[in-house]
Amino acid sequence: MTTRLQRFALTLAALAATSFLSPSTYAEEGGEPVKGGTLVYLEQQAHTNLYPPAGGFYPNGGVLNQITDKLTYQNPKTLEIEPWIAESWTINDDATQYTFKIRPGVSFSDGTPLDAAAVAENFDVFGLGNKALKQPVSEVINNYERSEVIDPLTVKFSFKKPSPGFLQGTSVIGSGLVSPSTLALPFEELGDATKIIGSGPFVVESETLGKELNLKAREDYAWGPAKLEHQGRAYLDGIKYIITGEDSVRIGALLAGQADFIRQVQAYDEAQVEAQDFQIYAPPTRGVNNSVVFRPDNPLVADLRVRQALLHGTDSKEIVSTLFSRNYPQATSIIASTALGYVDLSKKLAFDPDKSKKLLDEAGWTLGSSGLRQKDGKDLVLTAYESLPQPQNKETLQLVAQQWSKLGVKLNVLAGDSGSKTVDDLDPAKTPVSPAMVGRADPDVIKSQYYPKNRDVLRQKGGLSDKVQNFVDGELNGLLEQLASEPNRDKRLAIAGEVQNYVLDQAYAIPLFEEPQAFAGAPYVKGVAFEAVGRPSFYSTWLDEH
Repeated sequence: MTTRLQRFALTLAALAATSFLSPSTYAEEGGEPVKGGTLVYLEQQAHTNLYPPAGGFYPNGGVLNQITDKLTYQNPKTLEIEPWIAESWTINDDATQYTFKIRPGVSFSDGTPLDAAAVAENFDVFGLGNKALKQPVSEVINNYERSEVIDPLTVKFSFKKPSPGFLQGTSVIGSGLVSPSTLALPFEELGDATKIIGSGPFVVESETLGKELNLKAREDYAWGPAKLEHQGRAYLDGIKYIITGEDSVRIGALLAGQADFIRQVQAYDEAQVEAQDFQIYAPPTRGVNNSVVFRPDNPLVADLRVRQALLHGTDSKEIVSTLFSRNYPQATSIIASTALGYVDLSKKLAFDPDKSKKLLDEAGWTLGSSGLRQKDGKDLVLTAYESLPQPQNKETLQLVAQQWSKLGVKLNVLAGDSGSKTVDDLDPAKTPVSPAMVGRADPDVIKSQYYPKNRDVLRQKGGLSDKVQNFVDGELNGLLEQLASEPNRDKRLAIAGEVQNYVLDQAYAIPLFEEPQAFAGAPYVKGVAFEAVGRPSFYSTWLDEH
C-alpha cells in the first residue's frame, strides 16, 4: 500500500493523458474482512467548513461522516431510526419534547466524555446558533427552544412548536456530535479539519488545506450504530483524501490502480469503469431533485406566465437521455420518487413548446428581428451560474439554454468558479435563474430548500440576501412552516403534497432529474456503506488482497 501511495504522487498529473492500465485480478466478492491498509479516496472538491450543520455540502459531509457519530442512525434501506449514541428515546404526543438516554462509555477523541451535557451543548448550538462565534442554526432543526440535562446520561429537548422532523434530524450529517472544544471555536476556524474533534471511528491525523487530508483509525472506538453487524475499531488503518478536480484524472487513477475509491463519477464514464469490472455506486439522495429555480424578484421572471413558459419549454427527458444514465431518473416532482411524501406531478411538467410560445406571447414578449423575445425595448436574456458540486451542471444548463433559445429566450451560463459568483448569486437582478438540489430523507427537506431562513433558493425579502427588493410568498412560507410543525404523519405528508403542487403551479422550479451521488471503487474495496442520502461511510470498509 505504501508503495502505491508513493507512486501515486508521481503519476497523478500525467494520468489524464495516458492510456488506462488493465486492473489486476482481484479476489472474488465476499470473504472475511481484513484489517489494515489505507484507502486512497479521490474527492472532486476540497471541504469548505466542517461545522456539522455545514455538512450538506458533500465534500464536507464525506469527511464528517468518518470523524463524527450521530445521536441516532437512519437505516438506509428501511429509513427507520435506530439507536446509536442514544440507546433509546421518548417523544411526547405533540412532538414538542424529546428525551434521549445516552450510551455509557462514549468519549470524544480528546478524552472528553460524550455524555448528556455534551449532547445538550451540541444541539443548543445547532438549534439556536451562536452569533458571537458566527455559527449558524442548522437547517434540519425547527422550532428549537432549549435542552435540559436530566442526569449524566439523559437529556431532554423542548420545542416552541411541534418539531416532527427532529428525530430524523438527529441522524443526519448536520447533527454530527463534536467536542465542546470544537464548539468553542469561531465558524471561520472550522475549515481546518485538525480542529474538529469528534467521537467517530476515524480521527484527523494531518491536513494540507485544499489538497490532502489524512485520517487514521481510532483504536479504542467501540460504539458504532447498535444494529450494525460490525462493532469495534474500523477495519481500515486510515483514509487518504486527495483533492483531484479533473474527472479524467480521477478515473485514470482508479483504473490504473493508483486510487481505491473516487467520488463524482460522470455518467459518461460509467461504462468505462464497469467494463473493467470496477464498481459504480449511485446511492440516491432522496430529497429535492436537481432543478432550475427562478428568483421572481427579478422583473424578467416575475410574471408567472414567463416561468410557466420556461417550465413547459424544458425537455428534461432529452437532458437525461443526452447527458446521464439509468442512475439519474427523470424528475416527476420537485422531490425524488424515493422521498417521503412524494407525489407524481409529471403531468404538470409536460414538455409543450407550443404552449410555451403562447404564454410568452400573452405575457407581452414578442419575437424581435434578432430572434429574441422583446418587451418594452428589453430582450429576454437570463443568467445562471453553474454549480460545481452538481453532476455535469454546466452541460445541463447549456442544454437548457439550447431548449429555451427555440422559444426566443437566451440563458447565459457563467462559470461556477467565477470570483463574482457568491455575491451575484445573492442578487436576483444578476442571477434570475439558479441550479439547486438538496438531499435529506425527511419531508423537512422541502422547507430546507425553499424557506427564506434556510437555503432561500427563490431569494425572498427577509431571507439570506439584502438585495431582494419586493418578492415574498407568504402562502408558500406558511405551508413550509406547517410542514415542519405538523405532528400527525398523514397530515404532514399531505402538506408535503400541497407544497409540491404549489411550487409547480407557481413555476418556481423546473425539476430535471433525481440526483444520486456517484462513486466508483476498485473491486478489492469491500464493505462501503452509504447513509440515507448517499454520503459514504468507511467504518466497515476493508481492502481485500490485490
